[in-house]
Amino acid sequence: MTIKQEILNKIKTYDTIIIHRHVRPDPDAIGSQVGLLKAIKATYPEKRVFSVGENDPSLTYLATMDQVQSDYYKSALVIVNDTANRPRVDDERFSEGEAIIKIDHHPEVDPYGDISWVDPTASSTSEMIYQLTDNTLKNRLEITDDVARLLYAGIVGDTGRFLFPSTSTQTFEVASNLVAYNFDRSTLYNKMYEVDQSLAKLKGYLLQQVDVESNVTSVKLTKEILNEYKVSPDDTSKLVGTYGDIKGVSAWAIFVEEEDIIRVRLRSKQNAINELAARFNGGGHALAAGATVYSWQEADQLITELQQLCR
Repeated sequence: MTIKQEILNKIKTYDTIIIHRHVRPDPDAIGSQVGLLKAIKATYPEKRVFSVGENDPSLTYLATMDQVQSDYYKSALVIVNDTANRPRVDDERFSEGEAIIKIDHHPEVDPYGDISWVDPTASSTSEMIYQLTDNTLKNRLEITDDVARLLYAGIVGDTGRFLFPSTSTQTFEVASNLVAYNFDRSTLYNKMYEVDQSLAKLKGYLLQQVDVESNVTSVKLTKEILNEYKVSPDDTSKLVGTYGDIKGVSAWAIFVEEEDIIRVRLRSKQNAINELAARFNGGGHALAAGATVYSWQEADQLITELQQLCR
């Protein structure tokens, strides 16, 4: 029995299903989470299916989360999407489920769950969820226009509009099948990539700070700078690709100061950076990762190691 068939059989068995994803979600986290929810509901209208986690105001155009009573977990199947390690799961109650399924496309760093489907070759977890609608599978999930919209958003988000190396022939095939459904792609793109004026001005600041050394550039967004531009730390996620088009830059780091930590967004065009991120309390994909440092001195150390990696 394939892992996909095992997951579908487990979904059919449970009357209550609660779906989680990682903290500080992106379009793939929300798209795969709620896309799976709506696919299950379309297939089994009688089941109680919930998506949980903090609502991110920048992603409510995709979906909003449910409020779930804690006692529901006792007899529930919990599915955790797009989350490589347990500390990053949004809502710690995920561990209270009767059974847990992990579905993820990040490199395996923390095996968990009664069933674990991890495929780092997939462009996104949304692409993996689409595979559960394959008509060759028994108990396959149904796909609707809204399921297609959510999964397509997840794929577009995690492939950088199909520009990242993770985009495969299968990714294009899945995307071509999804766009055959009835949803407004233009409106979806506008919602995904529009920024307000304060964020646009901060992007200008990032570009003014370009200083390339050993093929690396970086920027430190302190609390004072964020306050000056009236931008929240979460909003800066939309600027992570700012340095990607600059000639001579092969990798970059954006440091964002929060209350008691400094969040690091790492990107690379060539050299794998996920092991570097892991050394600084993070992880992720080979060319797109995140980390956490606790001082600007530690931030400088990360920059030095990134430069050494890219020389």
